[in-house]
Amino acid sequence: MTETMETILVVDDAPANIDVLAGVLRPHYRVHFATNGADAIDIATRTLPGLVLLDVMMPGMSGYEVCQQLKADRRTREIPVIFVTSLEEAQDEEVGLSLGAVDYLHKPCPAAILLRRVRIQMDLHHHHRTLEAKVRDRTRELESTRLQVIRRLGRAAEYRDNETGLHVVRMSESAGILARALGMSEPSAQLVTEAATLHDVGKIGIPDHILLKPGKLDAQEWETMKTHSRIGAEIIGDDSSDLLRLARVVALSHHERWDGSGYPQGLSGRDIPIEGRIVSIVDVYDALTSERPYKKAWKSCDAAAYIQEQSGTAFDPELTPLFQQLLPQIDEINLRFTDNRQPA
Repeated sequence: MTETMETILVVDDAPANIDVLAGVLRPHYRVHFATNGADAIDIATRTLPGLVLLDVMMPGMSGYEVCQQLKADRRTREIPVIFVTSLEEAQDEEVGLSLGAVDYLHKPCPAAILLRRVRIQMDLHHHHRTLEAKVRDRTRELESTRLQVIRRLGRAAEYRDNETGLHVVRMSESAGILARALGMSEPSAQLVTEAATLHDVGKIGIPDHILLKPGKLDAQEWETMKTHSRIGAEIIGDDSSDLLRLARVVALSHHERWDGSGYPQGLSGRDIPIEGRIVSIVDVYDALTSERPYKKAWKSCDAAAYIQEQSGTAFDPELTPLFQQLLPQIDEINLRFTDNRQPA
């Protein structure tokens, strides 16, 4: 019975050399072999061995070239490569190690030394993969925790003028749908979804007598209300996280208007970040169809008509028709996360 089921690929143009190496290795490992560089790359790509023993001097493609190609391919770059060659000059060894090999053995190599060096590199590779898996798991855990904090912060701001806090859930999900329909990749669309949850986090800094006023704001109150975009950007701050960077962009830009009459920067047209343009539409639609202290909820058809009327004025005229096409999906989200709303 073998010691392990790990696989080693032996590459040498001389079958006699392959037989010698295979005889040493087979009591402990599965052995695949290739007699030229092209076959070696094909086998390594298909089988992903645990280690490659590679001759240098081969006709056609040299071992150095094989190593270069293996290290250039993301599928095989992490496979340890040990050169086993008759070349004994120091510069030859330097070349091999500079190409990414983990060791360099000279022929003929005693069986005990070969097995020992192979086992060391296999153990190191296994340990490296184990550590990488732990890092990935920990990173996912930290990302999940950070995401939950961000979502809760977004909902905390929304609770100030919407006791259920579900507006932020509805509009962020709708923003993701619109981003995907626009052709964004899934990671980018998911980033928009999560960043949108912080679009109104700056409301935390708006006094209750303004935020909860059951009527129209006067000019001074309205100027105070508009500061929530910049307050939100300041709360989010400058961070290296892609999510927080985008959340800051959304907080600053989701009240900009296509015609340049929005705030806080008065941006217009395509100068407004696409993520801000997406959030602007879904935010207004959900706000219109939600009941607030200062207004009753609009019916879905009336809110959709308003969005259409404002195409090219408040909203991106290319996004508006796409939004209209997606209304059934968006209304489904609104019903799933409903609070005090009119039937769609």
